Amino acid sequence: MALFSAKSYDVASFQEANADGRHELVFLEAPLGPRTAALARGFAAVCPFVNDRLDAPVLQELVAGGTRLLALRSAGFNHVDLPAAARLGITVARVPAYSPHAVAEHTVALVLSLNRRLHRAYARVREGNFALEGLLGFDLHGRTAGIVGTGKIGAVVARILGGFGCRLLAHDPFPNPDCLGLGVSYVGLPELWAAADVISLHCPLTASTRHLVDAPAVAAMKPGVMLINTGRGALVDTPAVIAGLKSGRIGYLGLDVYEEEAELFFEDRSTRVIQDDVFARLLTFPNVLVTGHQGFFTREALRAIAETTLMNASAFEDGQPLGNAVTA
Repeated sequence: MALFSAKSYDVASFQEANADGRHELVFLEAPLGPRTAALARGFAAVCPFVNDRLDAPVLQELVAGGTRLLALRSAGFNHVDLPAAARLGITVARVPAYSPHAVAEHTVALVLSLNRRLHRAYARVREGNFALEGLLGFDLHGRTAGIVGTGKIGAVVARILGGFGCRLLAHDPFPNPDCLGLGVSYVGLPELWAAADVISLHCPLTASTRHLVDAPAVAAMKPGVMLINTGRGALVDTPAVIAGLKSGRIGYLGLDVYEEEAELFFEDRSTRVIQDDVFARLLTFPNVLVTGHQGFFTREALRAIAETTLMNASAFEDGQPLGNAVTA
């Protein structure tokens, strides 16, 4: 198995999960794309990361080199051309639930940090500035939280925010019984936009959810709303959100994902000029907090990702049914 976009933490977690040596793992730092697909020649399985490129031409190159399995080490699969994979006979498997607690806890960390301006307070104190002006927050208790998507991650977010005493609204075509048991009220998106003080996105990225938060959605939200996205970057129309920040409609923005993150995240770019003007504009707002897709990044999650990925590979090799298979 060739693992693309492999970092030191991937090497450590996969080597630990492969302690029995069943699979021959080759770690490649390069991302998977048109220029690097040839590196997978001779590998029956390829393990790409969430920002690797898996369109039809890349998949054709992989098949020509003998690849039969795409073992995604992510829950999301919107970066894979699934119809092309099916046409080419490539099996695609994913890691559907590595650690919902990791992403959910990071989501709430963004909420708390933005609310109490912890990122600004930290910088101030280090400069000897102990003034409190500009750091005023609000009690989460009694506020309305709107959760879009109540799968495993969204359900954990609901449980945590419920513990703060928030009133919980949610939108999902398939209501989660666990959430109903927490007292979550399922409503349409217009009602959620209008009522929520805090909105958190946890739905998958599909054709119907791309730019779910667009200009009309922002206009329908409460003035000063807090918007959090730890799902997929393209759930948000970033220029529309920037307009909402400028008008004050959006009072707080927390992002762990970004639509064009493939050209930015997971690398040290501190000595380079950021060429993405939209992203650079986001960083100028004092009420915006961006993290570089680290919501998943806990020891427990990395262990689960490696174990499930190798379990998928073993099942495929043994000709067993793949419970984590993804189809078009």
